[in-house]
Amino acid sequence: MSKNIFENLFVLEIANNHWGCVDRGVKIIKDFAKVIRFNNVKAAIKIQIRDVDNFIHKDFHNSKDIRYIKKTMDTKLSKESYAKLVETIKENSCITMATPFDEKSVHDCVDLGIELIKIASSDINDWVLIEEIAKTKKPVIVSTGGSSLKDIDDLVKFFQNRSIPLAINHCVSIYPSQKHELDLNQIDFLKQRYPDHVIGYSTHEYDEGVELPIMMAYAKGARTFERHVDIDYDKDSGKCVSPYCSNPENLDKWVKAYKKAVEICGSVGEQRRIIPKKETKYLDALVRGVYAKKNLKKGDKITEEDVYLAVPLQKGQISCRELMAGEVLLKEIKKDKQINIDDIDSPYAKNKELQEIIYKRGI
Repeated sequence: MSKNIFENLFVLEIANNHWGCVDRGVKIIKDFAKVIRFNNVKAAIKIQIRDVDNFIHKDFHNSKDIRYIKKTMDTKLSKESYAKLVETIKENSCITMATPFDEKSVHDCVDLGIELIKIASSDINDWVLIEEIAKTKKPVIVSTGGSSLKDIDDLVKFFQNRSIPLAINHCVSIYPSQKHELDLNQIDFLKQRYPDHVIGYSTHEYDEGVELPIMMAYAKGARTFERHVDIDYDKDSGKCVSPYCSNPENLDKWVKAYKKAVEICGSVGEQRRIIPKKETKYLDALVRGVYAKKNLKKGDKITEEDVYLAVPLQKGQISCRELMAGEVLLKEIKKDKQINIDDIDSPYAKNKELQEIIYKRGI
């Protein structure tokens, strides 16, 4: 699988491991798959996989004081539950993706048929885990939030040496992030430093007003986009949507903002754009045509003293673009009259394609 899988890919991470409720996870997948289908974009739905009993030291399994540990224990899932989520993702025509946090979970990814693997910012230098991920040969996306430049360089070189496709996400690991904390210029930096890799944008900003940042990220060259997603499932449980997560309605706005950015940015930036005819026609109307400054005779060689330039340019008339010193007139031209392409003996006059263009332009 080539790095093309990352191009214009949306990664929707099911936030907070859907609070450990498989039914909630299934509904999240189905609700957001509808948004993806409606907008006709490529998307992966990402789950988190942990071998919880061994990931957390046994002496801390009942800890209530460490928030991360408590939440991880509360959202523990069986392999059968993960399998149900993965199957639902497949049934809804999305790409399966997971963040494994330990070596056993990497093996579970393989068993479950996960297509893409994510390395979290916190694990960018966990080489025991990274080595295990590399053995799968699956394409990888890494988030760079809070990482040192050496950590990123080492990881990129590691995957390059193994010919494993790697996308690199600019990410700010602040939940939620304020707009002034997004640091989108890092996309420019990553593109320049790692030109052979797809650069992405993983965002944790407040859900309101996310349209402008994704438009800017696309304009800067990000080509894969990740956001946490959730739904209001059971309001009485107190497990509400976190402020850095998008609900289906707001994710729809996010994707539509991306599409508007694609439209505004236009064609690819590695080559000259295709110029539309209406633009050429408009500019041709502003080009100055060649007019006789005095009565000119057949056989005269045109000099700068014989002609002047003015608008409008008329059909068949030579313009400032074609005027060269020394053209020989093939007919008499009266003062202030236009000089046409077939009035002169010139290389331009012998070019049928150019003649046709000149007779179609102007008024």
